[in-house]
Parts: sequence; C-alpha cells; structure tokens
Amino acid sequence: QVQLVESGGGLVQAGGSLRLSCADSGRTFSMYAMGWFRQTPGKERDFVAAISWSGDITSYADSVKGRFTISRDGDKNTVYLQMNSLKPEDTAVYYCAGRGGAIYKIPDEYPYWGQGTQVTVSS
Repeated sequence: QVQLVESGGGLVQAGGSLRLSCADSGRTFSMYAMGWFRQTPGKERDFVAAISWSGDITSYADSVKGRFTISRDGDKNTVYLQMNSLKPEDTAVYYCAGRGGAIYKIPDEYPYWGQGTQVTVSS
C-alpha cells in the first residue's frame, strides 16, 4: 500500500525558494518511480518532474528546468522537490504521485497520489 503525504508548500515572494516533501508511509517506496505534478483551478494537472525508483534518472518540464530539482531519500521514504527562482506562474497545488515501472509524464499513468500542497508565489 502506498500512502503519500505532501508538505512544504506555502507563500513565497518571486525569486524565493521552497522545498516540497512527499513521504510514503508504505513499505514499497523504493520500488516506485515518483513524480511531481501541479494544477491550477480550471486547468489540467501538469507534469513538473519525475525520478526513477533508483534515483539515477530524472525528467523535468521545460518550464522548470534549471530551477527545480527532484530527489529521493530511500532511508526516509521521501521524495523532494527543491524549487528555486520561483515565479508567480509557478503558483499551483503541487501533487506527488507514484507508480511501478518507468517514469512517465502523464498523470493517468500514476495510480497513487498525495492530497496536494498549495504553493503561492507573489510578485
């Protein structure tokens, strides 16, 4: 059973940083590829970043490349999203997600989801 809980969201000024965490209380964290997605009201959920189960493969949306970094800590069953140089357009609810197998950029490929955490970037 995979149970994902996000934390670390909040309000930050443009140019600032936040680190999101996603903890898995289950026992199979090390077997899952993990992804971060974000969603704003009235829009579809968009891919942000993903990391393979081993941690050696990562993928990023073009809009966050060079600013965001995804990582994972197997000992803590946690995946992180370090967000630097934040922009107002990064404002969204951020979700972490897990799946067995390879990383994907498509939300429907992920069966496990957290509840989301709000990130607001003020200009």
